[in-house]
Amino acid sequence: MNYEEKIQNSETKVFKVVFPNITNHHNTMFGGTVMEMMDEVAFMTATRFARKSFVTVSCDRIDFKKPIPADTLVELIGRVKYVGNSSLKVNIEVYVEQMYDEIREKAVSGDFTLVAIGPDKKPVKIFEREETTNQL
Repeated sequence: MNYEEKIQNSETKVFKVVFPNITNHHNTMFGGTVMEMMDEVAFMTATRFARKSFVTVSCDRIDFKKPIPADTLVELIGRVKYVGNSSLKVNIEVYVEQMYDEIREKAVSGDFTLVAIGPDKKPVKIFEREETTNQL
């Protein structure tokens, strides 16, 4: 399987319900909770792509464009954006959907960088040399 197929096959979609217990006094989802969900989907996406153990090392430009109110659905979509030797970047988009209406809008987006680690918790190569012939 080449890189493009791996990227396509590793796209990860997760749906969640926004219950009142994860919202603030404005009745919208806490930003930290959104980022936690995004990090989790980034981890799942990276793991599905490379089948290695990963840790998050940074997140870049988390853009909160729309509030996410209680009693809505959110869809988080993770896509591999860049692959290096031991790290990769996953783009996460968060969409908010009304439960009882056909309204769906992008609410949040951002990039997460993760590093593959071995049993000793040190960085390891994501792929060996022969596997990188079809790299992006």
